[in-house]
Amino acid sequence: MTPTMLRQLWSLIETTQTNLLLRLDDASLVQWILKQLNQERSLNPEEVHILNDYLTNRLSLIRDLAEQR
Repeated sequence: MTPTMLRQLWSLIETTQTNLLLRLDDASLVQWILKQLNQERSLNPEEVHILNDYLTNRLSLIRDLAEQR
């Protein structure tokens, strides 16, 4: 995963409405984020897999950050 991709990912998470981040179940949230990133930049299958794992492992952090806003 490139630094640019990481910046785009966390920028997307920071600008997403809090209620969306907290309302979706885990699988739906990961898929929603991947869909948004794929619209910004075309992701290849390997990037999707890497991002899927990365997001899955950081869901509690994402939700904690959303709750603190």
